[in-house]
Amino acid sequence: MKFAVPLILFASLVGFLGAGLWRDPHLVPSPLIDRPAPSFRLARLDEPRQTLSPEDLRGKVWLLNTWASWCVSCRQEHPLLLALARTGVVPIYGLNYKDERADALDWLNEMGNPYVANVQDADGRVGIDYGVYGVPETYLIDKAGVIRYKQIGTLTLKALEEKILPMVRDLNGGNP
Repeated sequence: MKFAVPLILFASLVGFLGAGLWRDPHLVPSPLIDRPAPSFRLARLDEPRQTLSPEDLRGKVWLLNTWASWCVSCRQEHPLLLALARTGVVPIYGLNYKDERADALDWLNEMGNPYVANVQDADGRVGIDYGVYGVPETYLIDKAGVIRYKQIGTLTLKALEEKILPMVRDLNGGNP
């Protein structure tokens, strides 16, 4: 009898941990969903004397993609971002995360640039405000500046077609 309580607690803990092993790590809920996107004003990667802020993008639905030149998964998702940018369905803005400016610019010159504009988060503070677990991550932000969706990890065609693009259409009032 004196072992029953610890045994039940141990079995419960094992059950919770076991259930966690079967969950998709990309589905980690973000506390930022349906909240205003954290504010920042950062220098543009291509033109450091110019800045960009989420407030500058009010009135449009847009994607914020965190990336870095040292990120292997960013290289993997990049062709999808290039294809999405060519459609013009939703503007993509880049948050270059904990990267060297020269390395990031070289990477974009080599790989192609799907971004309307990029800002540099050299020290990662903006990434912390956005709850970045690691790059890449992509956020869908509505016309009022509210985060509506967060893709943790590599953007996939499935996530784009089944989640992001339908949400973009809805947020744009049914228009692409």
